[in-house]
Amino acid sequence: VMGILNITPDSFYAGSRVHDASDILFRAGQMITEGAAILDIGGQSTRPGSEPVGVEEELQRVIPAIEIVRKEFPRQLISVDTYYARVAAEAVAAGASIVNDVSAGAMDDELISTVASLRVPYVLMHMKGHPQTMQMNPEYENVTREVFDSLQQQLPILSSAGIADIIVDPGFGFGKTIAHNFTLLGELHLLAQLEKPVLVGISRKSTIYKTLGITAAEALNGTTVLHTIALLNGASILRVHDVREAVQAIRLVKACTDKKQLTELLFTLPHG
Repeated sequence: VMGILNITPDSFYAGSRVHDASDILFRAGQMITEGAAILDIGGQSTRPGSEPVGVEEELQRVIPAIEIVRKEFPRQLISVDTYYARVAAEAVAAGASIVNDVSAGAMDDELISTVASLRVPYVLMHMKGHPQTMQMNPEYENVTREVFDSLQQQLPILSSAGIADIIVDPGFGFGKTIAHNFTLLGELHLLAQLEKPVLVGISRKSTIYKTLGITAAEALNGTTVLHTIALLNGASILRVHDVREAVQAIRLVKACTDKKQLTELLFTLPHG
């Protein structure tokens, strides 16, 4: 489970925003206690239509937060959610050990080479367009195939650059309609052919709350349902606002699939 820690005033879900040192430590401690393996710290909203934040402002937001968390929880894995090379470098120097980039290196020409030099894992996400434009009538002939092909084409480029550990993210809500997101979720198992861990970030997103006619604040139950489907379809990492419920979903899915595998094994054993 990757817990979301947004050092922003405008993330789409207000419950994920933190503002000062005590707030950061409280939220981080809560998520760690509830079972977050990774904390994903970001200083920029990438919701549809959001305005980009410059490098300096993003640094002012994320670096102190990373330093605070690293000092209080020295063994905790921290990911930095950024597409800026300089932010990635300074975040790793401050204690982050994963770079989570929504742009696949498209928004800063130095990002990929920087991550390679840092020798940290990299989250490669699919996004069609930019946050400012990505939800303006996105179209695909076959969304799963196009997302798969895009990720597959990027992998050798990243490997050639020197990035050894890559996590793929199909980018739910990033240049996809609600229908596209549901298709991707149902066909998520096809990404296993990439032979990389698959990260799913669908927590409290509009696919859930618009489908149900509710708000993001009311979308926890729907989030858990889609997390369960994602896990059954091969998700390796859930990027979430609500750690406890995600951990519970993982435990239950694991118990269910382990029992199913045991039953299948028993039926295939010779009898007599």
